[in-house]
Amino acid sequence: MWGGTLVTSAGGFVVPFLTIYLHSVRGYSVAFTGLTLTLFGVGSGIASLLGGVLADRFGRRTVLLAAEALSVIGMLGLGTAHTQPLVLAGTLVVGVGLNATRPARAAAIAELVAPEDRPRAYSLLYWATNLGFSVAAVTAGAAAEHGFLILFVGNALANLIAGVIVYRCVPETRKAKAVPDSDPDATTPTPTGTVYRDRPFLVLLGSVLLLGTLFQQPMVALPLTMTADHLSPADYGTAMMMNGLVIAVFQLPLTRLAGRLRPEHALAAATVLTGLGLGLTAAVHSVPGYAGTVVLWSLGEIVVWPTCMTLVSALAPPHQQGAYQGWFLSIWSVSVTLAPLLSSQLIGASGGTSIVWTTCLALSLLAATAHLLLARLRRPTEA
Repeated sequence: MWGGTLVTSAGGFVVPFLTIYLHSVRGYSVAFTGLTLTLFGVGSGIASLLGGVLADRFGRRTVLLAAEALSVIGMLGLGTAHTQPLVLAGTLVVGVGLNATRPARAAAIAELVAPEDRPRAYSLLYWATNLGFSVAAVTAGAAAEHGFLILFVGNALANLIAGVIVYRCVPETRKAKAVPDSDPDATTPTPTGTVYRDRPFLVLLGSVLLLGTLFQQPMVALPLTMTADHLSPADYGTAMMMNGLVIAVFQLPLTRLAGRLRPEHALAAATVLTGLGLGLTAAVHSVPGYAGTVVLWSLGEIVVWPTCMTLVSALAPPHQQGAYQGWFLSIWSVSVTLAPLLSSQLIGASGGTSIVWTTCLALSLLAATAHLLLARLRRPTEA
């Protein structure tokens, strides 16, 4: 599973360059390019939820293989599309294929790995994703010099290889539904009904909505903040480079340190650290200062994502790992959509970006409080 994740991330050439390809290479308007990216986001959100439900019904391995095949078809179709309807269709297929794998993969890991090792497993998965993305960004930039079609072919090849890895090496992990009648989990309720009745999981989803909004602000508001300080795009790139560096160096040791705490407490501490890093952005005005704030929230990011996935796996009923992971990923996708709306409204109302970072600090404290509440809600069910 880790190897397949690394391959697809390292071969993820298309998505980071999709805007450039559509607008600068194909000559489509800004409006059409925006519509295409929106459709990709819609496909991603639907795939996260639907992929989890299908993984529970048909199996994790089945969904992983189908999604990788769909990604290959979508990539080749999008790369050779010459009309706007075909571009939109290819983008939708790509969005669904790439993101349907995520809940199935997370559910499979929850069943392959013992509960006490899940934080480390999800951390390794997150590390592979970021390591691969760094490789893809550099490789794709060089490959694009020889034509953008090579990006689509390379991305399709990466998904094909990942599918072969799953086919050859990954067994089906979904548990059989046959359980004793006395088992409270003997029946498998509908995913929606289960989620609506699961108070701890609803609390976690609420905090995830806040966390996703926070982690989008460095991409949305930070460029505006640094521009207001008369810093260049290259300066922004230098500051953001610290994010990848911190994840590469500190992901594994910090995960071991966080593993000594209850997941909710580790998540609360990481959320506060994230809020401090984002909040301090309003107080700095130089490249080293901005780089320092990136280091702070990056240390929080290292803990937040794997710990959230660990908590989802702990809260999910045995036969609904995929559905619960799908809900988690879908809510995160919603937060990605809401983040630009929130920051633009705040900037428009105040005339500056400082309010965005102050709000980030306040939201982080609210999310940390939710994590502590989650710890109390889970306490009666613990052995």
